[in-house]
Amino acid sequence: MKLFLAEPFASRWEDNDPFQAAFSLTGETYRDMGDRCTTRFEFDGGAYFVKTHSGVGFGEILKNLLYLRIPVLGAENEYQAIGRLNELGVETMIVAAFGRTGWNPCSERSFLITEALEPTEPLDEYCNPRVLAAMGVSERRSLVRRLARISRTLHDSGVNHRDYYLCHFLLNTSEEYAGVPVSERPIYLIDLHRVQIRNRTPRRWRHKDLSALYYSGRRVGFDQRDMLCFIQEYKQQSLKQAMNEGKSFWLSVIGDADKLYDKGVRKGYHD
Repeated sequence: MKLFLAEPFASRWEDNDPFQAAFSLTGETYRDMGDRCTTRFEFDGGAYFVKTHSGVGFGEILKNLLYLRIPVLGAENEYQAIGRLNELGVETMIVAAFGRTGWNPCSERSFLITEALEPTEPLDEYCNPRVLAAMGVSERRSLVRRLARISRTLHDSGVNHRDYYLCHFLLNTSEEYAGVPVSERPIYLIDLHRVQIRNRTPRRWRHKDLSALYYSGRRVGFDQRDMLCFIQEYKQQSLKQAMNEGKSFWLSVIGDADKLYDKGVRKGYHD
């Protein structure tokens, strides 16, 4: 068994079974996948999110192994990912409690409680062509470079997200930052349960992250010049050098982003 409890949970659950307490928390359910549930709740004057995992089953594990993927068995992967992002200086969630129990990977139970990041807004909802135009070119490119630095930090440190869309970047929208440029406000990277951590990030996983980010950026109004600005910052090279050394890679990223866009149109996610 593994267990971490910060306050107020350490004190309030001192005489309780933390797993029973975590799985009994009630509030607003954001996602219920059967074996995995995400709920916002209030506790001792604070707002939190709890993710509970009740075991993925042998079938799900086998399916992942057949596709040569490491299965995500519970909350521990996200718990470790949060710790790694903190080490790298990438803003993310704050862990309030974590627990894992059970020896069988098919049926282990785990939970992760994080502080609610409020008020915030996903970047794909905050940004649109009107907002991006109002930012002006300088501020808009500063935001692009900020996203590129986050991406480079992750990938150069062996971390890839696997769901690297703008919806998983939360912009702090509190009154405290009302007069602060968007590129200088806290931006939190969330939804880390599928994150992979290695000594180095393979090319295919950099590619997958960057294609997803370009696709979602294109949807909200970022353009080709923004993409070129992103490449310069991500590679820490002049655009000419970056394209000379990696033109086929970036064209492939754009090609896969186009496929994601076409798939979204077919499925009715957007026009």
